[in-house]
Amino acid sequence: MNSMQHTLATDAVRFSVAPMMDWTDRHCRAFHRCLTRKARLYTEMVTTGAVLRGDRVRLLRFDPCEHPVAVQLGGSDPAALAQAARICAEMGYDEINLNVGCPSDRVQEGRFGACLMAEPALVGDCVAAMKAAVAVPVTVKCRIGIDDQDPEQALDILADTVVAAGADALIVHARKAWLQGLSPRENRDVPPLDYGRVHRLKARLPHVPVAINGGFASIEAAADQLAHVDGVMMGRAAYQEPWRLLAVDPLLFGEAAPAGSAREAVERFIPYMACELAAGERLYAMVRHMLGLFQGVPGARAYRRHLATEAVRPGAGIDVLTTALDLVRTAPSRADAA
Repeated sequence: MNSMQHTLATDAVRFSVAPMMDWTDRHCRAFHRCLTRKARLYTEMVTTGAVLRGDRVRLLRFDPCEHPVAVQLGGSDPAALAQAARICAEMGYDEINLNVGCPSDRVQEGRFGACLMAEPALVGDCVAAMKAAVAVPVTVKCRIGIDDQDPEQALDILADTVVAAGADALIVHARKAWLQGLSPRENRDVPPLDYGRVHRLKARLPHVPVAINGGFASIEAAADQLAHVDGVMMGRAAYQEPWRLLAVDPLLFGEAAPAGSAREAVERFIPYMACELAAGERLYAMVRHMLGLFQGVPGARAYRRHLATEAVRPGAGIDVLTTALDLVRTAPSRADAA
């Protein structure tokens, strides 16, 4: 076990925000960085074809403030994944993650994502090829199994194979994925959570960094998992109620949050937004990631309504955001004083 793997086990894997399609773009990640310095942030999944043949700069560019930031790749061809991983590493990403968990039809047609749970040897080849191509950590995000697989056997086989191939960490969504009969949305909720299965994997692989994903609604719930695994990845709760991220640094890392309140986090984000607006970006492309920031606070509904209606207008500027902030009551609350 090399020192990079130990680093992943003790720090980098400890808490992360999940890769989420249409949500965790570069603006979302830059905003989340105003709420937590320590969380590891992930891109949306990017296919190897998009990296190798698409608008690479548009797809992969990120602001230096986002570090530590990982890119999640989707693919099943070892050579293409190696080439894409090399490109991403050269662009400065801190980690390359392979998607072995997404259940969408489009992903299945491309022979990657969760369907790769049925081809552990191929996943091992993919990991080995990426490890040979880059010096940064290569990790795998998977499910506990798919369809009629026995999760005890399927997860152990996949984990053993990718660890032997050099994977630096495993992130396990603690649900099966049903590739037949459930939509991607249903696959996030319908298959039952089985945290115990991921805990058993970690107990069996004590020297391999293992993080757990799925169903965590609070940072406190995430912290409870650290008695069993090395880290937690949070998805929808982190995005839909981003104020929760203010608790990450103090609760999980023993450090002060970068902002003292949700309102202060917005103020920290404004210089980034001003630069992006000057470069031609639309206001709503950034503020859409902030709609849930004051969830449960008096005035939150008026705040969301103002952003949803005014930020989409051509030429909308920072004043739209500051007006929306004025609609939120200043009385301390769980969200604004988190």
